[in-house]
Amino acid sequence: MDNREFKETLFHKIDHNGHRAMSVFSWTIASIVIGVLVGLFATAFGLSMRKVISVRESNPWLIYFLPVGAVIITFIYKKILKVKDSGTNTVIAAIQSDERLPFRLAPLIFIATLITHLVGGSAGREGAALQMGGAIGNGIGRVLHLSDTNKKTMIMCGMSAAFSALFGTPMAAAIFSMEVISVGIMHYAALVPCVISSLVARYIAAYFGLGAEIYPIEVIPKFTIKTAIIICIFAIICGFASILFCTMLHKYEEFLSGKIINPYIKAIVGGTSVLVLTLLVGNQTYNSTGSSIIMSCFTGASIGLGAFLLKMVFTTLTLSCGYKGGEIVPTLFIGATLGAAIGGLIGFPPALMAAVGMGALFCGVTNCPISSLLICFELFGYEPMPYFLLAVAFSYWVSGYTGLYKSQKIVYSKYRSNYIDKHVQ
Repeated sequence: MDNREFKETLFHKIDHNGHRAMSVFSWTIASIVIGVLVGLFATAFGLSMRKVISVRESNPWLIYFLPVGAVIITFIYKKILKVKDSGTNTVIAAIQSDERLPFRLAPLIFIATLITHLVGGSAGREGAALQMGGAIGNGIGRVLHLSDTNKKTMIMCGMSAAFSALFGTPMAAAIFSMEVISVGIMHYAALVPCVISSLVARYIAAYFGLGAEIYPIEVIPKFTIKTAIIICIFAIICGFASILFCTMLHKYEEFLSGKIINPYIKAIVGGTSVLVLTLLVGNQTYNSTGSSIIMSCFTGASIGLGAFLLKMVFTTLTLSCGYKGGEIVPTLFIGATLGAAIGGLIGFPPALMAAVGMGALFCGVTNCPISSLLICFELFGYEPMPYFLLAVAFSYWVSGYTGLYKSQKIVYSKYRSNYIDKHVQ
């Protein structure tokens, strides 16, 4: 190589590395900005949720406003959003394609979720957080006039930040937004931005008093062939439970929309159904997030085997008629109560079974095994690792191609190394 060629090669490498350094610097700044803004928004949402749930628990009569709440939510979405809303599916579709993700979705889902929980709808909060974070991330990308590709990364950053702030699991949050889009591939180009946004948002949430929920597992039996078989069988049950839950959500919504065209009548019918079911049960155990019931699964409370089925029914009725909030916390409720109930029946530590059930159900409905493992580690610690690993693997396998999010793509088969590129069922 002569002197001229050497200089050209050197300048090319300097120019290339300079552009790379500027890209890293730019994304670091953008990720911090998203982490701060989404972290503040999600923290305000989380603290508001605490207040709203406390008000409802102190005033049980608020459940009689369930039909009214559904009508109000339907009205504000029709008047303000003015486009079809498919919940978290809207955010996933915006990353997969060039579908529009309006910024006004963020305040709308904030208000609608608070109304849902104020009147006692059975829903979560992390699904709402994903929509808020995605809408804010996309809005910032539009303000900065970023390319469509970079805006998709901004959406994933916003999703990670909101999930981390609310759920208190920054590792899982950073990976989840990349993993949930397409099953079988990971959007690694967004890894560093998502990690930064997730950590910054979690710091913001912790600073303002939105702590992470930690669930104690006091008894962890030695991992043996016998305990492994028990967990494998339970994970298979969880896989089928996730299929049942997703099928109930999708089919009942299709049924209701097919039978009732007017969205306001559908809201009244759905709200009344949740109210009647609550009165028939005789308490409000299955309304709202049910976080206190999840915690009771780890403190020795007796959990009936029918609890997980009732939560499925309550959540299906709630989310099919216009209420907002998401399915993730109900999924954790279902997994925890199913695990605690079966653990009590077979003499296996109920707290450990509840933890395994939460991880297995989360994996089954989201098709995100890596995120599911990380959530287990962050919520319950690393000691039960073999149990979590087996449960997540078997649940992922058994759950097939069903899932919460119909916009989610299954790129590679779960059973062999085949490219299939299909949407979840």
